[in-house]
Amino acid sequence: MKLTIKIFQFLKIGFVLILFFCVENITAQSFLNTHETDVVDESGKKILLRGVGLGNWMLPEGYMWKFGKNGDRPRRIEKIVTDCLGEEKAAQFWKEFRATYITEADIKRIAELGFNSVRPALNARLFLTEGENNEFVEEGFLLLDQLIGWCKKYKLYVIIDMHGAPGGQTGQNIDDSPNDLPELFMDSKNQDLLEKLWVKIAERYKDEPIVAAYDLLNEPLPEQTGAAAKHKNQLVPLYERLIKAIRAIDKKHMFTVEGHHYANNWEMFTKPLDNNTMYQFHYYCWDKPDNLNDITQYLEKQKLLNAPVWVGEFGEKSNAIYYGSTQLMEHYNIGWSFWPWKKMDTKNTPYSFKSPDGWAQIAAYSRGKFKLDSIVNAEQIFNELLENIKLSNCTYFPDVINALFRQIPVKIEAENYGHDGYGNSYFVKDTITKSVAYRKKEPVKISVFNKDKSEQAVNLAADEWLIYNCKSNDILTTGVTIRAKALTQPTVISISVNGKNTDLKVESTEWVNLKLQPQKFKKGDHQIKILVKRGSVQLDWIDIK
Repeated sequence: MKLTIKIFQFLKIGFVLILFFCVENITAQSFLNTHETDVVDESGKKILLRGVGLGNWMLPEGYMWKFGKNGDRPRRIEKIVTDCLGEEKAAQFWKEFRATYITEADIKRIAELGFNSVRPALNARLFLTEGENNEFVEEGFLLLDQLIGWCKKYKLYVIIDMHGAPGGQTGQNIDDSPNDLPELFMDSKNQDLLEKLWVKIAERYKDEPIVAAYDLLNEPLPEQTGAAAKHKNQLVPLYERLIKAIRAIDKKHMFTVEGHHYANNWEMFTKPLDNNTMYQFHYYCWDKPDNLNDITQYLEKQKLLNAPVWVGEFGEKSNAIYYGSTQLMEHYNIGWSFWPWKKMDTKNTPYSFKSPDGWAQIAAYSRGKFKLDSIVNAEQIFNELLENIKLSNCTYFPDVINALFRQIPVKIEAENYGHDGYGNSYFVKDTITKSVAYRKKEPVKISVFNKDKSEQAVNLAADEWLIYNCKSNDILTTGVTIRAKALTQPTVISISVNGKNTDLKVESTEWVNLKLQPQKFKKGDHQIKILVKRGSVQLDWIDIK
């Protein structure tokens, strides 16, 4: 009997140990790798990176401060702060700014909202001194250490982004270029420093699985300045040099590399640079009227290189573009990172912080339109900024998050029907004539209908239909409203929500809001179909809330 009890206790202990290790294995973060066109974890599970960029933190950007030319990049913003506060107080301001702009509260919230990764934008000057006798700067590494620690806690991957390389890779404000020249490509010393910095980063994080990838160089060599024409042939050799140096000490982490001209010209990528690399473009759809940029060249390269494609930045626009962009990317197995997490006085980011009272004086000084000695209470203004940037003092915009993740409550613009093609996401009779706006390679008729070209609508005739997709994070019952107008009379449309049909008459040739009875949505994915049963109609949007 005692022997039986001991055996039972031994088996029980063994079971507990097995369960413990299994749970540890399940909850521990895994290194990410590329497998053909997917990013996968160590078990082979596909991971689609859905992230957010931590801009304006370690590399402040003038447009996020509402500054003009004299404050368009970090070194010039720093000069303005020093002008206003003096060197000692300015140094203290920056310590507090960087300790406050992104905190554990931000990372926790990013995870709660459904993102699985962050992309911190690094300025080399925060990690390595300029000039002669270059030395590493501890503050930058400590900030990155802290970020990685928080991300481990909340299970977010980190893509380390070299946003501002030594000397500057663009010759513009976005990389803190000192002389408006791409001096990274003009002085071999700067490339030596960049290699030195990346090796240091790799040595520090080579065994850290929460780091998903090294983003070797942000948006190098724009075309319109002539930088690309002069230096683009140096880009791949530089990537190869950095990869070789990092691989000497780090065999595990992915790389992500960007084309020239704001990451978007991929002509130089004719063969894989490394067998664990994802290729990156940026997707800013700034056309007016709205337009989803063509991604054909990236899909072709995805096949050629047999490697994952990733959008490292998109945003700075409207919810219609956000919804359409993530829907398009995910249809083609492309992960994404929204830019940025928060900025001053905006409504098109997840969070916004208020400009301090008196900020207009500082902004005017950055434009040369205000004298320094006329600024009143500068120290108070900058102290208020330090309070305003705290997440607890920021304004949250759930509509931005709901558009990005296409989740209820959400407004779906009519032009953002699915991407599964003819007979699956849409049916129209005329498949020859293409749209004049937005999705110009497809035959669904999208048109611009207001004077400032900010609104678009879809025209449908009898028997034509569109399908829209969204998801719900909870079980709920909520309203559904369709904005439409009749193009001919009589017009009848059928709205199907998860297979439940409702017929509606569209009796006005002016815009009207048609409301359905409250609809039930289960947790998960949902489909909405709009079919024209009689007449013809113009659709503006579907609002589910």
